[in-house]
Amino acid sequence: MSGDRDCGSGVFGGRRRLARAGLGGVAALAAGLVCGPLAASGARTEPAAGGGLRPSGPVRAWRELAAGNARWRTFHESHPDRARAVRRALVGGQHPFAVVLGCVDSRVPPELVFDQGLGDLLTVRSAGEVLDEAVLGSIAYGVLELAVPLIVVLGHQGCGAVTAAVHADDGAELPAHIRFLADRIRPAIDHRLQGEARVDAAVTEHVRRVRARLAAEPDLAARIADGRLAVVGARYELTSQRVHKVS
Repeated sequence: MSGDRDCGSGVFGGRRRLARAGLGGVAALAAGLVCGPLAASGARTEPAAGGGLRPSGPVRAWRELAAGNARWRTFHESHPDRARAVRRALVGGQHPFAVVLGCVDSRVPPELVFDQGLGDLLTVRSAGEVLDEAVLGSIAYGVLELAVPLIVVLGHQGCGAVTAAVHADDGAELPAHIRFLADRIRPAIDHRLQGEARVDAAVTEHVRRVRARLAAEPDLAARIADGRLAVVGARYELTSQRVHKVS
């Protein structure tokens, strides 16, 4: 299946491909595999909207996301679940296979970086993946009401919210609402590091902390214990468009 279909074709598609390639170059796009098992054709095993298949269980759900990210970063997107039949079927209900808690950053839209379509992902976004009651409730809705088997906490390289938290920690003044974000990211800051290294390490550590907080939520922990749910921490690298797990 070609990545030139839909909005990937024509002049605008060419401009998008050139812009993305310019971020990391051909070598960066070709290097490395997405963490976790990778199935070339995905891992969809249950009926979904429009007569297709959806992944069953946490492992297959992650494999599908990993396969989609591999398509995205190598410019072979399949643009799944956008057909007329899918849109009609989704009127009757939704069965997403993953919840993705991501940042609001416009460069990291989960449906694109994982090459997924309508009805596939329940996306929850806040600056720096910061948790509050609305975010927690949204995630819990996906797991408890829609039986989603996988939560992905998706941080990213060059996160502005994390950068602001680091600057605030160094004494910078922030507006009240942004200060709320910084206060929740601050525990992830490693004061032994300096400059960009401090920001980059804080991105990863904050993902770990958010993942741990979610995994400790009683309703979610019960499902993790019996294998119905997994919570994965991950990072998206702007330079290579690669998603990899955070241990």
